[in-house]
Amino acid sequence: MTDRGNSPASRDIAHYLHPYTNLAVHEQSGPHIVTRGRGIYVTDDAGKEYIEGLAGLWCASFGFGEEELVDAATKQMRELPYYHGFAGKSVHPAIDLAELMKEIAPVPFSKVFFANSGSEANDTAVKMVWYFNNARGRPEKKKFISRLRGYHGVTVAAGSLTGLPYAQKDFDLPLDFVRHTMTPDFYRGAEDGESEEDFASRCAQALEDMIVEEGPETVAAFIAEPVMGAGGVILPPRTYFEKVQAVLKKYEVLMIADEVICGFGRTGNMWGSQSYHIKPDILTCAKALSSAYLPISAVMITDEIYQAFRTNSEKLGIFGHGYTYTAHPACAAVALRAQQLMQERDILGHVRAVAPRFQARIQGFADHPLVGHARGVGLIGALEVVADKDSKRSFDPAAKIGALVQQTAQDHGLIVRALPGDIVGFCPPLIITEAEVDEMFDRFTRALDEMTRQLKQQGATAAQ
Repeated sequence: MTDRGNSPASRDIAHYLHPYTNLAVHEQSGPHIVTRGRGIYVTDDAGKEYIEGLAGLWCASFGFGEEELVDAATKQMRELPYYHGFAGKSVHPAIDLAELMKEIAPVPFSKVFFANSGSEANDTAVKMVWYFNNARGRPEKKKFISRLRGYHGVTVAAGSLTGLPYAQKDFDLPLDFVRHTMTPDFYRGAEDGESEEDFASRCAQALEDMIVEEGPETVAAFIAEPVMGAGGVILPPRTYFEKVQAVLKKYEVLMIADEVICGFGRTGNMWGSQSYHIKPDILTCAKALSSAYLPISAVMITDEIYQAFRTNSEKLGIFGHGYTYTAHPACAAVALRAQQLMQERDILGHVRAVAPRFQARIQGFADHPLVGHARGVGLIGALEVVADKDSKRSFDPAAKIGALVQQTAQDHGLIVRALPGDIVGFCPPLIITEAEVDEMFDRFTRALDEMTRQLKQQGATAAQ
């Protein structure tokens, strides 16, 4: 490792344990330190500016430096910097935010519970489902089904729901209450000649077979992202959720919509559930709830679930779940202002106006020699990089092509995210303009063309 003295980089390496990072490599390469942001751009400590093509981690919907959100946090911190929600205590921002969230929800919900992250929201949903079924006298109905390549967080329960090996290997996950059904990835999973609808039917049948095999009396809930984010920006095939929900209803299995990435305008509707005709019993959300300016997440539940909670808490004397920072007043105030701005500025209208350009540029890569599949909806999309388009042959995972594309894009002033399977994800702030969409994809074009030249020189691709 190069001696960096007492620089920020050397102190980072010495003291900061980074999430989702190759720690050995980090000791050699050091951190990429970002110092400020404005709009869709961030700037590092060397003064280089980048387009933040993933809105941080799928979350900074208003970009960087939105003064309305800064002011909301500052005002609330001066008035009441902290209070809790235990034993019936409350604060005005929590009340107002819960009320607003019910108004904009995709289905009628009864109550809103606040937590601090998407992982916590999904962990809470697990406990809620168990509590609900115990209250209903069904103590054996406790298993969850999620999907391979689904991402639902990294706490012990949420990490078990996640269907990605890197979040589970050597953490002794998943726990034994979780089963994983097939990924609804039409590009990779469809059989020759199979239509999207037929593929969706096969996915639904696989889910039903799993429920029957496990015993319907033991299966409590199915959790799914409307669009699978970290697993590769996988859009559901046509009729998928309609068919899946018919199976769930048949066996009295709750539907949990994980809207941590899809919620608050990302797919062109307020909720991914609206884009894909999902009627959830429980909805979890986070990230763009506050545009990630302060940590907050939420779990919304139907009245049937709430009434069971009410009866059980009366029997037990308490609903024994909550966090020190549940509905933290500053976090709730920022989230409330973010959702008010969504309406005041017609952000949904803006997304719908800009999305066609975004999607046209994504699809414009479909003929690129390195791109096997281009996909997206609203202002989220992905490109799947392959060694051979005709056969869909992937590169050797050891080559880490996705990471190389990510780094090359960064060299060209664009931050994107390499996802498992050499997939590159795009999810810019919702405030992005058409001109900025073009600049983002122009930078990526230069990066991808550079990668193509390098790979051809190495003989690593069949692309001509």
